[in-house]
Amino acid sequence: MKVTKYSHACVRIEDGGVLVVDPGIWSEAEAALDGVDAVLITHEHVDHIDAARLADALAKRPHATVFAHPAVVEKFAAQWGGAARAVNPGESFDAAGLPVRSFGGWHAVIHEEIPRVPNIGFLIKDLYHPGDSFDVPAGVEVETLFVPVSAPWLKLAESLDFVRAVAPKRAYALHDCLDNDRSAALVDGHLSARSGCPYERLVPGSTIDA
Repeated sequence: MKVTKYSHACVRIEDGGVLVVDPGIWSEAEAALDGVDAVLITHEHVDHIDAARLADALAKRPHATVFAHPAVVEKFAAQWGGAARAVNPGESFDAAGLPVRSFGGWHAVIHEEIPRVPNIGFLIKDLYHPGDSFDVPAGVEVETLFVPVSAPWLKLAESLDFVRAVAPKRAYALHDCLDNDRSAALVDGHLSARSGCPYERLVPGSTIDA
């Protein structure tokens, strides 16, 4: 699979078809969604979904399908028309010709006064994108893990423990545009030294083979 990491939480996967995960307002959604066949949305927060830009992309690709939690589909159904398909945690399906399994169910806790929203982590073949959660995809082998590294709902110890629990062959930073250069260097140093696998923070637009 050809995998391109865009800013923050957006990942584009090409393997015959084009599959995009979480093209939010802080990502280069127009580039990520070019020629898209399927879109996976982990949850409703705007840094993971730009509903208007996604609607524009769907208008150009009438065969494309959006897979998201039922609550997300209900919220944006008017904009996405018949392109949206509801997916619950624990389901398996195909998207853009790739096998996908869904895990988790809820966004990580930000604060007890802030309502939690549904969140689904997606295992695409052997690549795992958790959205805003540290839900471990139990019972599967993960080759490539995208690990959240900077957010109001996480701390470094949780990122480290998450990578160790998943035990992937390699890990890359996700949810990373909130870091400045100093915090990124600090976080990356610890994750590189203590994750138990090769770890890297990709420059937006970088492409890897996974």
